[in-house]
Amino acid sequence: MTSTNWIDLQQDGDTGIETIRAHFEGHAYDPHWHDSYLVGFTEQGVQQFHCRRTRHDSTPGRLFFVEPGEIHDGHAPTEGGFTYAMLYLDPAWLQHELRQFAVTGKASGEPGFASTLVEDPQLITHVARAFTTLRLPTSRLERDDALDALLQGLIPHLGWRERQREDPRLPAVARRAKDVLHAHCEQDIGLQSLAEQCGVDRFRLTRAFKSAFGLAPHAYLVQLRLSLARQRLAGGESPAAVASQLGFADQSHLGRWFRRAYGLTPADYRQRCSRAG
Repeated sequence: MTSTNWIDLQQDGDTGIETIRAHFEGHAYDPHWHDSYLVGFTEQGVQQFHCRRTRHDSTPGRLFFVEPGEIHDGHAPTEGGFTYAMLYLDPAWLQHELRQFAVTGKASGEPGFASTLVEDPQLITHVARAFTTLRLPTSRLERDDALDALLQGLIPHLGWRERQREDPRLPAVARRAKDVLHAHCEQDIGLQSLAEQCGVDRFRLTRAFKSAFGLAPHAYLVQLRLSLARQRLAGGESPAAVASQLGFADQSHLGRWFRRAYGLTPADYRQRCSRAG
């Protein structure tokens, strides 16, 4: 973090919801993804990011939504940077709560956002209230009321659909490579070895993988490891142990990549998560 960039992050122990408020000037985040549903709004400046293969420019009064697994980045293209507030909603919590509102689909379904960037002043009010309530020592009734208002505000922007399986239109070689990386993410897998397991040369593999997932195999593997690291750090594991378990060279190696993706050190993130005590 620079002297002008800052992040304020907390995690609610009951719901697992993370609340984050941050300010960035210039480069904010490298491309990465989360395992949560992201719901936020821009408070100040121009918040520029790429998601769903499109560049978005969020300005004050606009909401942005990002689904689990969607690759996105962050950049401040104008002087003064941008400030935003956001909720990271745990998928299991969100699905459970939506079912309480009788918002359901097929048993194997999951919610998804229709758009990435929207204007909905009332929902911004609900997001801001939920953000504040989750951080204050309020009563359970007050917190539940704020979260219910948030959920009701989200419903018009959500669709219930069949759980996403691997898109059959993606190249089979890319799907195979992804499976290998997920199954052996802690191993030091070389590109040549990965290509041989997929039955192609490494140049064809790289082209197919980048076309399918938007990242080269190495970059994808790093983001996969970071996503798993975030989960384990939030659960209280030490940065050193997480780095060793997930194939990073050492704790400082994990730290460099973690800061580029999330703007925090692994130790700082762990400390800010209530589950870590």
